[in-house]
Amino acid sequence: MTVYFIGAGPGDPELITVKGRRLIGECPLVLYAGSLVPKEVVLAAHPAAEIVNTADLSLEQIIARLRAAHEHGLDVARVHTGDPALYGAIGEQIRELDRLGIPYAVVPGVTAAFAGAAMLRRELTLPGVSQTLILTRHAGKTPMPDGQSLPELAQHRATMAIYLSVDQLPEIVAELTPHYGADCPVAVLHRVSWPDQDGVVGTLADIAAQVEAKGFTRTALILVGRVIQPEGFPASYLYSAEHAEAYRRDTAQNAAA
Repeated sequence: MTVYFIGAGPGDPELITVKGRRLIGECPLVLYAGSLVPKEVVLAAHPAAEIVNTADLSLEQIIARLRAAHEHGLDVARVHTGDPALYGAIGEQIRELDRLGIPYAVVPGVTAAFAGAAMLRRELTLPGVSQTLILTRHAGKTPMPDGQSLPELAQHRATMAIYLSVDQLPEIVAELTPHYGADCPVAVLHRVSWPDQDGVVGTLADIAAQVEAKGFTRTALILVGRVIQPEGFPASYLYSAEHAEAYRRDTAQNAAA
């Protein structure tokens, strides 16, 4: 028996991994994290499977279901949105499973930052622009540990993906502007990859007004950085003649070995 923590992806049901979809179809018990998991993903369950929406269950109630499944030798598909490792709230469940000696595995999924980059048709790491991506959130009900506040992270001027924070956008703009500049491009993407996805692209100077006009108050990702509207950047070393020659040389050596 194994509990499988499965990332359902950001919204588009076709963005779940092949492995994740297979496990959902095989497990006799499917626990899914509410309406943010696409219904098409849940409907991939076996017709005889028990399907439980855990949105209204406490951690103790969820663990009780997992413990009962373990006692009966039943595999469980525990389906979360996006990638379970990023703001997935699986750590508390894993801690309890470790305590109880219940086996588990994690199946990764597509997170909103990467679906957002696809929506924008942009690369988040460009030579000479940014080679670093920071995934974070603004302090709210969950405080930020020492050294991880937004102004401290902004000092790197790296590409930044800010989750779970669109309702605090004016404060975010005020904290980022001294480091990135008022002209830094920003995208706010609502319900990324869902059929009703929407978004706006602007700068730190005007993004708050655009988002207010759209009425985005939740389920939106904030992407910040010059990669969103790059004005010019050198080609990657991958495309250089030197790299091509090194690749041919390594290939020849491997073939001769």
